Amino acid sequence: MTKALFCWSGGKDSAMALYLIQQQRDYEIVALVTTVTESYDRISMHGVRVELLEEQAARIGLPLEKVIISQRSSNAEYEAKMKKLLVRYKAQGVTHVIFGDIFLEDLKIWREKNLAIVGMHGVFPVWNRETEELSRSFITAGFKTIITCIDTEKLDGSFAGRLYDESFLNDLPATVDPCGENGEFHSFVYDGPVFNGPVAIEKGETVFRDNRFMYCDIMPVNLNTLSGSID
Repeated sequence: MTKALFCWSGGKDSAMALYLIQQQRDYEIVALVTTVTESYDRISMHGVRVELLEEQAARIGLPLEKVIISQRSSNAEYEAKMKKLLVRYKAQGVTHVIFGDIFLEDLKIWREKNLAIVGMHGVFPVWNRETEELSRSFITAGFKTIITCIDTEKLDGSFAGRLYDESFLNDLPATVDPCGENGEFHSFVYDGPVFNGPVAIEKGETVFRDNRFMYCDIMPVNLNTLSGSID
């Protein structure tokens, strides 16, 4: 079986891509790889706490590799740190990296170009899927997801903290991609068919940052006070 790394964001597109890859049984995923912002100790862009990322990986049952980048990381910094990780895994027989990208062609080309430098290849399980169909399939498959970050230049900040369900999709403006592929929103998957059990979470405060992004802080459930938990 072909050995691969999985580029895991913690969000719905990653989860759907992992779900499809696991069904195909063509790849042995040796680890999840996630970019974490050093000063915040959170998943980059998604704003999710590292402890919840680690709980996701535990529920999936795969090792987790964190690529730590600075708050104002450049492409050069990201590429250098990712290359170092890829070279290490290439020496262990890993030849492919799996991504949850859907239709951003320039991003796909950039990923493939950087992988080629170390002699590796990209795999894109949800590439070119129609996003309206993909979003409904994701929900039908049984995934449970919460919106963690909104780009308020593209979508109203009130959508932060909502569940990614049929109601959410129906309320989206026509200008917004149902999968948020243009960066309109980011998400955190806390249950679904790739997990061996749900990640227990509760909603914290909603914070507006950088005069643009609305974040809903997601926290591990305090087992002594379950009343605020989701579901």
